[in-house]
Amino acid sequence: MNWQVIIPLLLFLVVIFSVGFWASRYVRSTDSFLQEYFLGDRQLGGFVLAMTMIATYGSASSFIGGPGVAYTKGLGWVLLSMAQLPAGYFVLMVLGKKFAIIARKYKAITLIDFLKERYKSKAVVIISAISIIVFLFSSMAAQWVGGARLIESLTGLSYTTALFIFAVSVLVYVIIGGFRAVALTETVQGVVMLLGTIILLVATIIAGGGIPNIIQELVAENPNLVSPYGAERDLTPIYVSSFWILVGVGVIGLPQIAVRAMSYKNSKGMHQAIIIGTFVIGTIMLGMHVIGVFARAILPGIEIGDKVMPTLTLDVLPPFLAGLVLAAPMAAIMSTVNSLLILISSAIVKDLYLNYLNPKATENQVKRASFWVTTLIGVSVILFALSPPDLLIWLNLFSFGGLESVFIWPIVFGLYWSKGNKYGAISSMIVGMGSYILFDRLNPNALGMHTVVLPVFLSLIAYVIISKMTDKYVLSSNLHLESNG
Repeated sequence: MNWQVIIPLLLFLVVIFSVGFWASRYVRSTDSFLQEYFLGDRQLGGFVLAMTMIATYGSASSFIGGPGVAYTKGLGWVLLSMAQLPAGYFVLMVLGKKFAIIARKYKAITLIDFLKERYKSKAVVIISAISIIVFLFSSMAAQWVGGARLIESLTGLSYTTALFIFAVSVLVYVIIGGFRAVALTETVQGVVMLLGTIILLVATIIAGGGIPNIIQELVAENPNLVSPYGAERDLTPIYVSSFWILVGVGVIGLPQIAVRAMSYKNSKGMHQAIIIGTFVIGTIMLGMHVIGVFARAILPGIEIGDKVMPTLTLDVLPPFLAGLVLAAPMAAIMSTVNSLLILISSAIVKDLYLNYLNPKATENQVKRASFWVTTLIGVSVILFALSPPDLLIWLNLFSFGGLESVFIWPIVFGLYWSKGNKYGAISSMIVGMGSYILFDRLNPNALGMHTVVLPVFLSLIAYVIISKMTDKYVLSSNLHLESNG
């Protein structure tokens, strides 16, 4: 075990735990447990909002899986990854002030709260909760695998032991601190991610003898590594362009990101977050994926893509500095896991348990349910992650696509189209989820595009057509209710 590398990581974990325990004071003392535990009492400023969005979005895929694929595909994957640049901008500009205002008006604590009040439908709530639990479970499994791979690479411990160490670390402070702990630790983690990316990029370029020398070595091995089409020339223009839906525009439909748009304090904070977030996410995504490509010239022959980043860091940096830099992927993974844990927990406790199973639950019952649900989810994901895939990025992208197919149109039209109704939302969700799973199983890259594109398009058609067809029925039903009332 390389203690010079491990000690900085342990110091980082001490800081994270300290923030979590500090935040737990708010959970214990608050008059509104639900709003504090699941939304941080809507008090996020601009810098914290930007960093929590970035840290949630920048996950194991960005720091472990993404560079691993870039190592295999070449600079074409870097071009594809930059579709993520405007993700935070899209979320805050499209949802923005209106989402925050309406969420406060509805007293919505979760995304499903908003959908419930907007559509007045039990089916919308249940489909939403099931979608979040199913798709985010696979995303969280990807983060668990990434954290375990990182600890395995650093310590030489077995994968299973590393998985348990990582999981226990995350579960403890999420369970005690809730959303505020998540948001504050993600601020620390976002800064670490940015600095770690810059340091490792510079060290990689120096180790490779400069960018011209690295490019020459890549060209000598395979000229396609520096082309926009990828090493196997399988990154076609239409496939690369389709990623603008998956990791660009479609991010609006990710519940873990959308919920951030209802947690900020004021419009000034939102505007600051747009600027800071776009700069930071651009730096991290460009830097980490370029590092993945350049690693091929420095360390050829790495077989498991998820080990590229940890192996390169240990090779090109002094041990203590390597430990500090490897806190960046650890930060990315932990921050995403905490957010997903809180989100799945809120879907079960707030949206199912409180709405339908025990509407008269006391504050203590809700607290106990929240803590137990979060713990059980964490344990379940550990068991699922015991048999990991070779490249965890595919698990994460599967989750992204599924959630976007289900949520994007009910959220956007729910805000901006008054004629959208519950029948449109239900049909859009069912068509989105069903077609996504079907395409993913039978024809993942239909028409040469990423799987998500057709389900998003089909769910759009379903929402608009069914809402139009049922508009008169909904209107007459509302008039009937009003006359009876």
